[in-house]
Amino acid sequence: MDLHRLRNLRSPEELRARLDGERQRRTTLSFYRYVRLKDVETLRHTLYQEWEALGVLGRIYLSQEGINAQVSLPTANLKAFRANLNSREAFKEVPWKIAVEDDGKSFLKLIIKVKKKIVADGLADDAFDVTNVGEHLDAKTFNRKMEEGAVVIDMRNNYECLIGHFEGAYLPKADNFRGAIEEVVEAFKENKGAEVLMYCTGGIRCEKASAFLKHQGFTNVSQLHGGIIDYARQLKAEGLKSKYLGQNFVFDERLAERITDDVVSTCMQCGTKSDRITNCHEATCNMLLVQCEACATKYADCCSPSCSEIHQLPIEAQRAWRKGRSTRSTKTKAVNDPAGLRQRIREEEELLALNGTLHPELTTLIP
Repeated sequence: MDLHRLRNLRSPEELRARLDGERQRRTTLSFYRYVRLKDVETLRHTLYQEWEALGVLGRIYLSQEGINAQVSLPTANLKAFRANLNSREAFKEVPWKIAVEDDGKSFLKLIIKVKKKIVADGLADDAFDVTNVGEHLDAKTFNRKMEEGAVVIDMRNNYECLIGHFEGAYLPKADNFRGAIEEVVEAFKENKGAEVLMYCTGGIRCEKASAFLKHQGFTNVSQLHGGIIDYARQLKAEGLKSKYLGQNFVFDERLAERITDDVVSTCMQCGTKSDRITNCHEATCNMLLVQCEACATKYADCCSPSCSEIHQLPIEAQRAWRKGRSTRSTKTKAVNDPAGLRQRIREEEELLALNGTLHPELTTLIP
């Protein structure tokens, strides 16, 4: 087996051109399963060969505790992909969730990684019973319990909650799972007997979160089965009213899929109503932010005049400027202080008007 070949060898430009040139329809779906896996490295290599042959693109995490997958594949190959999963007892009949909105371009390449955990939750699994999870609820029951006054908790990161969430839900301020679950425990420590409804994107984070809450003494914990993705499917199938408002953040090229037409957020740069979420296009920034179309045009798809100035340089000058610089979003994924960002923009615009540049060092890079 040529292990060197079992990974992507194409440039982003080649991958994009290849995907744009496809004439076949694609389906984006996700699935996970907590299950004991053996010889995970060998399984990874085998799956890469088999799934590449089926035209699968996406991001898959494998570990000794199971699989977590978000993939896109030719719609014509769905039956073959299901047969491939069912051929292994560990993945047999694993439920999958079909994307709500899908342009066929959710992923550019196939990535299968071996990890210590299938979700980076930061929790010590040996400290509590991870199998003692909350009751799984369908969409209809989840809606009813909301109407009856249950506490609703969003178990996603702060930047995921920005563009959509359930009515009246508690929205954590933390930007990682460990911080969010600890925040929830602290916020509701005096109300551990309340009926708690938890939800996340596809259900996987609630598996650990509900078990952790029960370990912490919460006595009435339930979770939305299949997460927001399957909730949207059930709404459509059963004609239910959505209590989720806005968009669902997803971890692929789309960044979001619309559940309802409600807009629950504002542009971080100008404050107008918007739920258009994007990454700053300056490569050493890459911060997630909510940005309206007008500000995207004004700041060249960047979060600030400083980033915009760099992003609009010739590519060779950009590369020279970036050399040796770390990417901001490796430390903080998203802008979490819109007021601070707007103040920074005002100050940078004043300096730009005064000096003609925010980066005097560029004089050594641009002839």
